[in-house]
Amino acid sequence: MKIEERYSSVLNVLENKMGKVGSELNFGSPFQLLVAVMLSAQCTDKRVNAVTPELFARYPDARSLADAVFEDVFELIRSVSYPNSKGRHIIDMARMLVSDFDAEVPSEPDELVKLPGVGRKTANVVAAIIYGKPVIAVDTHVFRVSRRIGLSRGTTVEAVCRDLTGHIPAEKRADAHHWLLLHGRYICTARHPKCAECPITAFCASYNQVSE
Repeated sequence: MKIEERYSSVLNVLENKMGKVGSELNFGSPFQLLVAVMLSAQCTDKRVNAVTPELFARYPDARSLADAVFEDVFELIRSVSYPNSKGRHIIDMARMLVSDFDAEVPSEPDELVKLPGVGRKTANVVAAIIYGKPVIAVDTHVFRVSRRIGLSRGTTVEAVCRDLTGHIPAEKRADAHHWLLLHGRYICTARHPKCAECPITAFCASYNQVSE
């Protein structure tokens, strides 16, 4: 199967199955999405959604979080993974937003990655969801699924991101991120993929033991 055919077939099936989807993180503003995505690294969205209501009630915007005391923030997020580093990162991120961006979340990924604790994946998620930028975020699920299906042979996040960006039309990249992510989260799981429930086995390189 040619790579173009695989991309087209996989995306068509996932689009028909899922339609327009968004993040499973709860947020009320670009700033809150940025914080939630930062907290979600190596942590479930469910756990993040459990702590952000109180966090956002106390610190709803960049200016309020920039003035926060670390110990107070830590107590609110202590149940997420790596609360020490994440707590410091979100406070430092808020302070830089206030000092360098007038407390507004920038729209360009290259600006977002300047913020403390914000990597390319986080930047692309925010840029795609909030600002509709034609970028694709590669997290653990997207990385695994893309390689397993045969959309990429890349061995790094950057390589997989280049492959996906090169083959997925700009207008579909933001949605494709969610399609692949959700497919990996609920069907194409890491340890025990649910191939019997998978709608794209006909196009999956791993399932069909294809070497192309």
